[in-house]
Amino acid sequence: MKVLKLDHIGIAVKDLEKVSQVYCDLGLKSEGIEVVEEQKVKVAFFPLGDTEIELLESTAEDGPIAKFIEKNGEGVQHVAFRVENIVEAIKEMKEKGYRMIDEAPRYGAGGAKIAFMHPKGTCGVLVELTERK
Repeated sequence: MKVLKLDHIGIAVKDLEKVSQVYCDLGLKSEGIEVVEEQKVKVAFFPLGDTEIELLESTAEDGPIAKFIEKNGEGVQHVAFRVENIVEAIKEMKEKGYRMIDEAPRYGAGGAKIAFMHPKGTCGVLVELTERK
């Protein structure tokens, strides 16, 4: 597996517009807001050098971000690494004994293919693998 870069850091928030203003006040510019229906989430990306900050607000009470906030509060939810080939990356991590939340890539914000590794195998950190063209 070839990791190309740290793609983004995902931050779970209750109020996307309110928290977006904080990042705008820091001098960052949002690329806009996108709703990803299948993940029950509304996201805003803030480019920062060669990576991005991703703010995530749940669009449903039973969504994964809502559950994360209920359990942990607002804050860093995941770290995403851009990989060259996500299908091969998933296969390799499984062969190495890592538990994958996603056995196959799924649709992510910005048209990315994504897959999550279970945090029990990554020292409590939710790791996202992402492939973007």
